[in-house]
Amino acid sequence: MGNPPAGMVVKMIGVENESSLHRALKNSYAGEGGKTEIANGVYICDCVNSAGDIIEIQTGSFAPLSKKLPRLSGNNRIKIVHPIIEEKHIVLYDNDDKLMRLRKSPKKGCKWDLFNALVYAPLLPLLPGISVELAIVDVLEERKADGKGSWRRGGVSVRDKHLQKYKRTIPLCALKDYLQFIPFKKSETFTAASLADKSRIKPALARKTIYVLQRLKLIEQIGKCGRSKLFRIAHRRGAGN
Repeated sequence: MGNPPAGMVVKMIGVENESSLHRALKNSYAGEGGKTEIANGVYICDCVNSAGDIIEIQTGSFAPLSKKLPRLSGNNRIKIVHPIIEEKHIVLYDNDDKLMRLRKSPKKGCKWDLFNALVYAPLLPLLPGISVELAIVDVLEERKADGKGSWRRGGVSVRDKHLQKYKRTIPLCALKDYLQFIPFKKSETFTAASLADKSRIKPALARKTIYVLQRLKLIEQIGKCGRSKLFRIAHRRGAGN
């Protein structure tokens, strides 16, 4: 690692656009003796810890990592840290920054939310030296009623997200670790609907989970049950990778 050669364009997202949540996790994972915003070739890595491991904090889709990480993997150990927001408090300000209300969101995140992000780069876990870690957190989300936000929120903008509590982690170091997302025995078959029902997640998220695990060859389709595809855990060698 080090500074890029003269004339090369460094690809990064400006730190001025990062959320407080992203910054807090980046500093935490860098740890004592680590560094943040480190150049590696033409890329900027979120942080490098004292052991030399590259750590990427990815709060959203994994799509931006699909080109970056294949170029960095192999010679480096890389951990993708993905925060799962278990509980969220929302504070809303008006256009003059006066507090309007504070409430707790009824939505609770779960570990399956990983697949909302991983579905856009499902083969990343197959890269050498790559691991994923889910950081289960509570956050405070700042919003502003400025009329510039999403129509789904009635024009309210999300201004920032702050880390309130760092609860625990779920490490995904080997392919076999992803089998925890399939709450069925090896001999059992399942559909997207039965996965959604047993895991208590929405059908769309269950379909994303199945798509990713199929791409990772951890599950396989063995037929159909009516109009629904029928799956089981794949009988494969080397699942301990």
